[in-house]
Amino acid sequence: MKQALIICAAGMSSSLMAKKTTEYFNSKGNDIKVDAVSTSEGTQKIEDGEFDLFLISPQTKMYYDKLKKTGDRVGKPVINIPPQAYVPIPMGIEKLANVILEELPSE
Repeated sequence: MKQALIICAAGMSSSLMAKKTTEYFNSKGNDIKVDAVSTSEGTQKIEDGEFDLFLISPQTKMYYDKLKKTGDRVGKPVINIPPQAYVPIPMGIEKLANVILEELPSE
C-alpha cells in the first residue's frame, strides 16, 4: 500500500482532506492511504520515512523549503498542494487524488 501524508497548520482541515481522499481512492480500487499531521510533526515524519509522498497544505507553504530540504536529504518527495486541490468537495478531492497519483514514486 502506498501512503501520502498531508502536513498542515493544525492538522484539522487536512485530516478531513486525508479521510475523504482515502475514501476516494478506495472507491476507485486504488490501495493508497492518505493521513495528516501538523507542521510541528512534519519534519520528524519525513525523517521517519514511513510515507511515500509528503504534501504541504496551502496554508503552510511558508514551511515548504525547510520540509523539502528534509525530504531531499532522506530521498522522499515533498510537494505543495495547489489551492484548488485543497477543497473538501468532490471536485477538490478528485484534484488532490490526481496530484497524489502523479507525484507518488512508482518504485
